[in-house]
Amino acid sequence: MNAIASLALSFPLIFFTALLALVAVYWLLVLVRLAPVELFEHDSLRNDTLASALVSLGFAGVPASLALSALIVLASLLAWVVELAVLGPLSLGFFRVPLGLAVIWGAFALASPLSAALCRRLHRRLHRHPSLSKRCLLGERVRVLDADAGGATAEMVDDPGRQVRLRGKAGNRPHVGEVRVLVKYLVNDEAYRSVPEQDYLDARTRLVRLHLVERHEGAMPRQEGRHGSRPSA
Repeated sequence: MNAIASLALSFPLIFFTALLALVAVYWLLVLVRLAPVELFEHDSLRNDTLASALVSLGFAGVPASLALSALIVLASLLAWVVELAVLGPLSLGFFRVPLGLAVIWGAFALASPLSAALCRRLHRRLHRHPSLSKRCLLGERVRVLDADAGGATAEMVDDPGRQVRLRGKAGNRPHVGEVRVLVKYLVNDEAYRSVPEQDYLDARTRLVRLHLVERHEGAMPRQEGRHGSRPSA
């Protein structure tokens, strides 16, 4: 028992031990109803929030808290395997620090697609509990079943048994048979704003390119400072 505790408090496992403790405390608060399941969700995907970042990584349809918990648990398991099989038997000395950082990065990189696949399997079960899956549906694809003056009714593409209500605006009204992506939750109407799937994909592509341009332009002043001159046009 002491050996396990000592190992859990060693680097890099102590990082995962702390995260697992936070996960356990959070879900305990959820059980006693002191914390909501949709803790990190917002009403819209427009801003760069944690929930929207997770949606872009393939975690749409589940609460961000559940996605993070799955990611942390799987990454922790992978880190333990690497520690027991590779790092533990070696006398690393100072090199344990850079190798430990690499293990942390690698564990999350490998756990991300695994936890996303696990969360996708939970979609339908969560859809059966509408009170637990309102804002976390943002980023999900729906197919429009019928449209009227007030909006439209649509069903989830990956779960036809779950239907949602859509609200449209002038120039962006749902059409029957159209596949759309939920982008905003309207609390008062208990309905969603949506955009055509291709428009959503195009918008995300533009945002990625914009971030890349901003990073490039942000690096230019630092480059000028180091060389003492502005690059010629």
